[in-house]
Amino acid sequence: MKGHRFGKRSMGHLAEVHPHLAMLAVRALQLSPVDFGVTDGKRTMAEQKQEVAEGDSQTLNSRHLTGHAIDVMAYVDGQGSWEWEYYEQIGEAFKAAADELKVPIVWGGDWQSLRDGPHIELARRAYP
Repeated sequence: MKGHRFGKRSMGHLAEVHPHLAMLAVRALQLSPVDFGVTDGKRTMAEQKQEVAEGDSQTLNSRHLTGHAIDVMAYVDGQGSWEWEYYEQIGEAFKAAADELKVPIVWGGDWQSLRDGPHIELARRAYP
């Protein structure tokens, strides 16, 4: 279902991150069959420490600290959803956008430990 648009909160998060990541997110939303919003972008160290303390992150070396990562939430029938199937579809949309725009990414859903479907980051090899 194409035609999704980011709201004010998502656009605010995208304004804080690397411009290639913001461009990629906009294109991924155009390609995604699942609507999604950006729930997190650049974080302060204090915010990252809180994420670790709450068990939502395992590192203080997060790509969020440098504006090289975002987190998204799937919206199905106007409601936020954590169902894995939606994040697989969103992840595929990000990968397709990354291929099209030649912007290498890492999708947290591909990680072996702490699979993180909502997380997308610019690849460190291209964006140190």
